[in-house]
Amino acid sequence: MRISLARRMIAFVGCLGLFLPPSTVTAADAEIDSAKSSQTWNQWRGPQRDGVWSGDLPNSLSELKLSWEKPLSPSYSGPVTDGKVVYTTETVDEKFERVTAFDLSSGEQVWTTQWEGAIKVPFFAAANGSWIKATPALTEDALVVLGIRDELVRLNPANGDVQWRVDLSERFGSVRPNFGAVCSPLIDGDAVFVQGGGATLKLSLKDGQTIWRAMAGEEDDDAFSSPIIATVAGVRQLIVQTRTKLCGVSIEDGTELWSEPIEAYRNMNILTPTVIGDQVFTAAHSGRSQMFDISRSGDDWTVTERWNQKVQAYMSSPVVDDQTIYLHSKNERLTALDIESGEILWTGRPMGKYQSLVRNNDVLLALDEGGELLSIEQQRDGLEIRDRLKVADDAWAYLGVFKDGLIVRDLNSLKVYRY
Repeated sequence: MRISLARRMIAFVGCLGLFLPPSTVTAADAEIDSAKSSQTWNQWRGPQRDGVWSGDLPNSLSELKLSWEKPLSPSYSGPVTDGKVVYTTETVDEKFERVTAFDLSSGEQVWTTQWEGAIKVPFFAAANGSWIKATPALTEDALVVLGIRDELVRLNPANGDVQWRVDLSERFGSVRPNFGAVCSPLIDGDAVFVQGGGATLKLSLKDGQTIWRAMAGEEDDDAFSSPIIATVAGVRQLIVQTRTKLCGVSIEDGTELWSEPIEAYRNMNILTPTVIGDQVFTAAHSGRSQMFDISRSGDDWTVTERWNQKVQAYMSSPVVDDQTIYLHSKNERLTALDIESGEILWTGRPMGKYQSLVRNNDVLLALDEGGELLSIEQQRDGLEIRDRLKVADDAWAYLGVFKDGLIVRDLNSLKVYRY
């Protein structure tokens, strides 16, 4: 149902290249410079789903001032914005899922929409909450949300009207995910991609109809990772990490182009893969960090492990620059790895169970689950923390960014900081 609280229609300004595939990073800093246009933080991990922001970030965290804060029910979804309005989710009274739009400048509520949808996660996962976790995807005329019950919903971002709603588990007869659906949807043109309904899916953005369903009936009925789109070995493709493997999938028909088994504790492959030219990096829970070379000859694909390293992942996805991978690991330490060789350049001291990482040319921001925000020097000869600031109490949601500000989704509130 829609709660009619809209006070005015919002004119949305589209941004060029909102849902282009993640750029390769063999010349990462140069690409950030060239991309300084009108990109917005409109989906999981930002405009390219890689934690890279093309604009400025605060030089000093002391510059950050709380602009406004709104109390909300719990959520681990990251906020998304078009630069004028910020959208956030919440699970209300353990019964409803709600999406609310706030004016980014004033904090005034624009609209709110909710539907019945909640689950109770198993007792052994209770510490991570029985509330919505997937980050929405936003375009000029669509806001797509994956609820914890495995329901995919398209809303009108101007007024919150539900344009379609699909119960993926019901449509495909799959088991509802024990831990809840957590994959953050990806919009590409007129389609939306998501791991849900016991498979990897491509649905029509217009009406939610199924275009294809891939890798169904495997051990991947409740995948944790979120996909990206990238050009690898000359082919634009969907890069997917399921619970058991890393693979490239044809965008057109869902054909599996290549795959590589990834061993993880209880198949808990969580982080989002990182594409670096024709290489793909991933790291497994209680497994290893691995870099793979992907090559193609005609229709034949080859996956070759370039290197592997002992650094284990948990829930944090890495960011990279021209030479270095920055990964927050299972042992709660930020680690720098050399892209070419996999050498561990440095390992920091323990800093939280989770970090959402955002970087530009100048600075690396890391927000841990306890709400401490760090400003870190991007360098290869040791960890140097420039600054730190407490911005939240419980911040498993990914940090959001906009021009001259940061958006923090605390467990029970939404905060906008400006500098």
